[in-house]
Amino acid sequence: MATPGLLLVDKPEGITSHDVVSRVRKIVGTRKVGHAGTLDPMATGLLVLGIESGTKLLTFIVGKDKTYEATIRLGSSTVTDDREGDVLTTATPDQISEITQEAILAGISKLSGVIQQKPSAVSAIKVDGERAYARVRAGEEVDLPSREVTVSRFEVLGVIRFTNEYIELDVVVDCSSGTYIRALARDLGNDLGVGGHLTALRRTRIGEFDLETAYDFSDGSPVNIIELAEAAETSLPHIEISTQDEIDLRFGKRIAGTVAEPTAVLCSGELVAVVESAGTSSLKSLVVFSKGESNV
Repeated sequence: MATPGLLLVDKPEGITSHDVVSRVRKIVGTRKVGHAGTLDPMATGLLVLGIESGTKLLTFIVGKDKTYEATIRLGSSTVTDDREGDVLTTATPDQISEITQEAILAGISKLSGVIQQKPSAVSAIKVDGERAYARVRAGEEVDLPSREVTVSRFEVLGVIRFTNEYIELDVVVDCSSGTYIRALARDLGNDLGVGGHLTALRRTRIGEFDLETAYDFSDGSPVNIIELAEAAETSLPHIEISTQDEIDLRFGKRIAGTVAEPTAVLCSGELVAVVESAGTSSLKSLVVFSKGESNV
């Protein structure tokens, strides 16, 4: 059996997140592999995969804040808000020449902090049980409602590049889960009156995990699965419990205590469960791990 835990993968461009899962299933020798947070085929960067019972941790990781590096091109808009979609509008050279660096930075400022964002129509959000992107590809018009997201950092990296046809800028974005970087590019272009879309996107962080130790399919290095106890301690608040509490949790009982958010509980260094508060003085399990899994 494959080692239960988490695997960080640096997804290459041109394949889907499901393609990554399929490759990893073959590499580690199990079908029980899942991922937290889909990346489009055009995008590269960090995918967090759960292996065996490590998949139980993914629900606590998918909602964490993320960091992206992206290239935004101002001067045209597309159906998909990225370079893979058909062009909808193109600005004239005169319109491009009127855009200043100060105006771009002011537009970025408007898209920082707590904002209302309309997701891209080709997102993975479900509409009546079907993904929005599937409806768009079938020729339907999809208008998704705006929702609140937090963009805690939206900064330009290096020099903004101006040409007669477009303006291009490399940016870094720290944001809450559910933020669409394509939508930031679209909205910045709309604010400036010239349209905008993404030409490159790379995710560099999900919560406490980054690309530093991520597996790269191209370099032939061995996979490095983060075992359950370490994965839980890295990604969640954690507490140590007694042997009796361990027994009680494994038999579905509640134990005494209180936590502010889902918390990993360990006994003698082994991951037992993830718990939440139940009432004012007890904890109940959200997921329980079989004895010995952390030490495979």
